[in-house]
This record gives sequence, C-alpha cells and structure tokens, in this order.
Amino acid sequence: MLAFSHLTATASDRAAERTRALAGAPPAVLVDGLSKRFRLPHQQYHTLKERALHPFASRRYEELHALEDISIEVARGEFFGIVGRNGSGKSTLLKCLAGIYSADQGRVEVSGRLSPFIELGVGFHPEMTARENVINNAIMLGLTRKQARTRFDQVIEFAELEEFVDLRLKNYSSGMTVRLAFAVAVQVDADVLLVDEVLAVGDASFQQKCFDQFERLKSEGRTILFVTHDMASVRRFCDRAMLIDRGRIVDVSDPASISSEYREINFGAVAHGDQVAESGGQARILDGWCSEPGSDERIDEHMQGRRCIASMDVQFDEAVEDPSFAITFRNNMRHTIFVARSDTHGPTGHFEAGERVVVSFAFDNWLAPSRYTLTPSLAVAGSVAREDDVAELEVTAAHRSGGVIDPPYEVEVTRT
Repeated sequence: MLAFSHLTATASDRAAERTRALAGAPPAVLVDGLSKRFRLPHQQYHTLKERALHPFASRRYEELHALEDISIEVARGEFFGIVGRNGSGKSTLLKCLAGIYSADQGRVEVSGRLSPFIELGVGFHPEMTARENVINNAIMLGLTRKQARTRFDQVIEFAELEEFVDLRLKNYSSGMTVRLAFAVAVQVDADVLLVDEVLAVGDASFQQKCFDQFERLKSEGRTILFVTHDMASVRRFCDRAMLIDRGRIVDVSDPASISSEYREINFGAVAHGDQVAESGGQARILDGWCSEPGSDERIDEHMQGRRCIASMDVQFDEAVEDPSFAITFRNNMRHTIFVARSDTHGPTGHFEAGERVVVSFAFDNWLAPSRYTLTPSLAVAGSVAREDDVAELEVTAAHRSGGVIDPPYEVEVTRT
C-alpha cells in the first residue's frame, strides 16, 4: 500500500512538473491574427475551350472565410491538440503553419525545424520501389543521403514491409503506403511536428505503433500540433487543446474541457452544460431513475407512446433560492435527444440547508426505439451539480420510423 501511494504521488508530481516546465518555456509556434480566405468562382472553367466559348460568362466570386483572426501560442515541448468539425479550418491552419498556404492577414512564427505530417506520401512516385521512395522522401524531408540510408532498415521494420521493399509503390495498398510514409516521417529530426489525422488510417496494431511514437516524441521534448477527431487521443497525449469552429477559435483549455465542448458542438449539450461555475458545493444529486405514473417501481424498459417519469433525488447542503433542475436523455451515440428544464415553468422556490427533495419530470415518451441514458442536473448561483448517465432506459416500439423521435402526427391526402 505504501509503495502504491508513493507511485501515485510520483505520477502526480511529474504531471505538475511538466505543467510548470511548459509554463516557463519559450514559444515554439506563434500565430497572431491569422486569417485565410479562398475565392470560389461562380463559373468554373476546366479547359481552354470552355473559356474560349464563354468569354463573357460571369466571373464573380464568393469568399470562403477559412480562418478568422486566429491567435495562439504553443510552448516549446508542448503537445497541443486542435479539434473541430469537418470544414472548421483545422487543416488549413496546419497548411498555413507549414507554408503551403500563405496567410491573407496576420503572422506565423515557428522556432526550429518543422516537419509536416499533413499529407503522408506526398512526393512518393508510384513507379519507384519502396527502397527508392524511402531514400528520396527522407532527403526531401531534410535528412542527408547518408542519414537516409542509415535509417532505411528502421523505416522498413517499423512499416512492417520487409517482404515488399523492392515492390513498386503502384502495387501497394493504401494502408501499406501510409505505413511507409509515416515510418519515414518519424525519422526526421524536427523540432516542431504538424500531425493531421494520421491515426485515422491503418489497423489497430499500426495505430498502437503511432501511439508509441507519439509518447517517444513527447518525452524527447518535441513540439507537436495534433489535429484529430479522436477525443481519447486528445486526453491521452495533449497538454492543452484548442476547439475551432467555422474558422474561429471557440476555446483553448485543458484536454478534458475541450473534449466536452467538442461533443456538445457535434452532438448537443447536456442541460446546464453552458453554465460557468464550479461543480457541487450547494447541492448534490444522490440518484436518478425512470418510472411510470402511479408506480414507485423503477424501470429500465419502456414502451413508446406511454407516459414516463424521470426523477432525481437531491440533497441541499446550503440554503438556495430558485435552483434550476433538468434532465437530459442521450442515445448510445452520445447525442443529446431530449432535455427538460424546470426554469421554463417558473421559479422553484426556496430550499433550506439539509433539505432533501425528489424532482420529477413527466412526459409522453415518443423517443425512437433505442437505449438512452439519463443525466440529471441542477444549477444555482455559484455551482452546478450533475451526475452523468445515472440510469438507462430501453425504449421499445411496434414500428421503427428511422427518426430520433416519433411524435404522433396526422396524414391528409387532398386530390386536386
């Protein structure tokens, strides 16, 4: 027991030490007021013939604001996550940092040698063998010819392509090509690495190799900007993370907070998820469950179309005025499907310290057939209490429409 406690304290100390070290480290990447726009023509020409045949066609453009006033500072040695929905501007930001795109406004400063993992395999020639491509690509990424040859065996071993080293790349599968490209890229002695969704490809074994390489690079003090949709990877590797949406920064914070905000942008927020307050303090949620009217029996299965009651057991530790109670139902994809709040029905009144209450929400259950989790929450000035997924409810129905809810409706056909 003593040894276990000592190890736990050591791990905590290491995390605190890393945080302090990063706080005092100079910036490796500085982005100040970066904006990038693309002009999208209404009329696109694909050949000279089309342009000659339509010389007076409209040449108007629309502007796509890919990035708007992006300002971030990443410390030397920091593992920095960048997350957001498709089309939010993540890859555009990395390409601006890599110099692939020029910025319309603002400035970008990178301290040290940079290696982009943005489009793995760029520069590979399909008519050349893996051996030839590895040497050439490594030189393109900044290694000398001698270094490229010295590290060739390591690259092939990592990619697990020993049997295919003299095979032309055009005969490789897409997975084999990506494995080879990643294996070359991690051999580059770069100070700053730009990584764009490289873990979205490859099998589980190869992804674990990528994880191991990230751990090594992180321990070596490399600066890594990591674009991903995988929130588990963000929480595992990143020191901080940034959420970007529609070309603008939504938030820069710790990985857990950014993961939560990312889920809310994609799948909807739980009730009181937008409250800026410390958890707990004035009240606690002790339990949550579902039942039917006229019965105290808790249920985990319910027939669509019947009346349902979702309840929470709340303990007040301090006297409070008009707390807001709420319930959230989420499906197995973590999408928020149904939210009910007490503050839409008026004030809830005064509650004394030590008082314990049961708050119930009754509703006609028109949720689509699926399994849902119940998350009760309450908010009062200064604190938020929430217990995620305290109960499950399996909704069954005679028919499945394909929607997320199946409210009653009427159909009328009128002949004209």
